[in-house]
Order: sequence, then C-alpha cells, then structure tokens
Amino acid sequence: MKSAFFAASFTVLCCTLLNATELELHSRLVPLPFKLLGPFARTSDGSILAIDSQATFVSKDLGKTWSEPRPMFPAGTKMTVSNERALLRTKDGTLIAAFMNLDERKWTWSNELHDAPDAMLPTYVMRSTDDGVTWQQIQKLHDDWSGCVRDMIQTKDGRVIFTAMKMLHNPGRHAVLTYSSADDGVTWQASNLIDLGGQGHHGGVTEATLVELADGRIWKLIRTNWGEFWSGYSSDGGQHWQILQPSGTASSSAPAMLTRLASGRLMLIWNQPFPEGSDSWPLSGGDGLWSEIPVSNHREELSLALSDDDGQSWTKPVVIARQPGKWLAYPYVFEVAPGRIWLTTMQGDVRVEFNERDFIVGQP
Repeated sequence: MKSAFFAASFTVLCCTLLNATELELHSRLVPLPFKLLGPFARTSDGSILAIDSQATFVSKDLGKTWSEPRPMFPAGTKMTVSNERALLRTKDGTLIAAFMNLDERKWTWSNELHDAPDAMLPTYVMRSTDDGVTWQQIQKLHDDWSGCVRDMIQTKDGRVIFTAMKMLHNPGRHAVLTYSSADDGVTWQASNLIDLGGQGHHGGVTEATLVELADGRIWKLIRTNWGEFWSGYSSDGGQHWQILQPSGTASSSAPAMLTRLASGRLMLIWNQPFPEGSDSWPLSGGDGLWSEIPVSNHREELSLALSDDDGQSWTKPVVIARQPGKWLAYPYVFEVAPGRIWLTTMQGDVRVEFNERDFIVGQP
C-alpha cells in the first residue's frame, strides 16, 4: 500500500510488519531485543540499568540480556513505581529516580462536580549511591494527584531538575512544576506552579519535558489541549519559571520527549495533531470533563525532528512509527552511545533503536 508515509525530503520510509498488529516502522529503525520500558541509565562500570515497578534490571551487553530483578524496596513496603517516571545518573555517580507511588493512588473524579476532591497520587524521589543495588532517602514531595513524571536532567552547574504535576481544584484541572536539587538529590526545592486554567480530568497543562539551552536557560515543553506545546523558560535552574508562551510546535494532546544529544543537537519525539497528509482528526472533550475545549488525541503516529539551533528551527518532521487503531505515545529516549538512540514507549510498546545520522538533513 502506497502512502505519504513512504516518502520524506531526505530519506526513504518503508513499512515493517512486525506482528499481527501491523506496527509500521521507518526503515532505519531496528527492534530492540527486550520488552523493558525503562527509563535507562549507565552504572559506574558501563552497564545499563533499567527501572521497573518494583525492581531494577542490569544489562552488561547493550540490552541483549538482563539480570534477574533486583527489588528496590524491602518486602512488604507499599510502594509501586508508576510507568510515568524519570531516571538519571548524575556527574558524581548517584542514581536518582522520580515517580508516583501507585499504592497510594486515590481517584475521585465526579462528572457532576467537574472535579476530583481529595484525589491523591503522591510524587516521590529516591537516590542510590551503589549503582541501584539499594535505594535511600525515599522522599514524598507532595500528596496531590500527579498525572505524570516525564523527564529529569542535570545542568552544567550540577543542578538536578525533574518535571512534576499537581491537580488543582474548583474546577478540577492540572498544573505543572519542577523540583530541583543542588546537592545530588539529597534535598529538593519546588518551583512556582504553572497554572494556565482549564477544566477537566485532562484539562489544564500537563506532562512536560525539559532541556538546558546553550545560554544556560532551562526550556520546558508542556503538553496542552490547544493544538500545540507551550514553552516555559527558567533563568535560575528551574527554580522559577518566568516566561510562558506558545511554542509554535503543533501537537496532539500527548507528551513529547525533548533530548539534548551528545552531538549537541536537540531531538524532539512527539505525536502530531493529525495523521501525515491530513489536516483533521476526531476531537475529544469540550465538555469540561475531558477538557475545556475539543482537542485532538491523535496518537497513532510518532514523529521525530532535530534542531541545530536550540529549538529555533527544526528539520521537517519524519513519521518514524505508525499503528492505525492503536496509541503510540509517552516516549522514553536513551542515548546508549553517541548518536545511537533507544526509543521505548509506554503506550504501544514500541522498543526500537536508530542512529541520529540517519535523520540529519543531507546525510546519504
């Protein structure tokens, strides 16, 4: 079957039928030999560590094989790490994980109230100084319902920052914030809360990703219901967000992953609002239950773009995965070697790797 999916300005696309669900992959993507979601981080001996709901796994052969699960919590601990989580190895070798504890989840949404009074899904952070064998300083940072922890970075000056959320009330909606640490994850400071209004259990602003720009500012790319991401900027390492504005990047109501690669380029992986070659998609919401306005939830395609100028301009988006009738969303990115990328998704179970050079304009 021919379609626009098979042509791009600088490369050739093909359809790879992996199984009966007909997942189509760009010809330069290669399936990974494991099902772990991640996120992933390096350990001190160069092994790769993956975090799961209650355990970690280690691979010494670039993901070909993995260790038996290593429990993160003592037996009987009521702690289950959410799929929406972040993991980082700091410059000093500390592993830091941020997540929500599913064992404390309490969802109380009422259509009549347009709110979820007393809803709770706490955000936690923890650290390991022995390559993930044990975890210490497990801290609850807030009790509020937190839809997602998506991303964590360390700045050039050593500050660790991760994205978080809080559900607000009267009416029910979401807001975003960051937590930052100047002491390798021992203590944490909350930023100001970004509340741009809205209504609904998917209303407001949600599920941000972030990167440090060349000028030292932190750029946060925020999921919205307005047909594009919004940008937030911080000049003090994510402690305060001073500038909020539309980003100009069209998007579905789904989160992106914004990553600084070893080459210095930025890479964006996300769901565009419409299928390739189309300018429409059935809308959801608009009743104050899902969201305050109708919104595209198109998630059947994942797209990739690169930037050489800190996000001021981007290469033409390339659809790298498609699965009609199934959501492919919530990407995690791990640069396993310079220019070699692992991509996994929470929705759709995509598990692939590819090379950055295959998506650079002008490369053969």
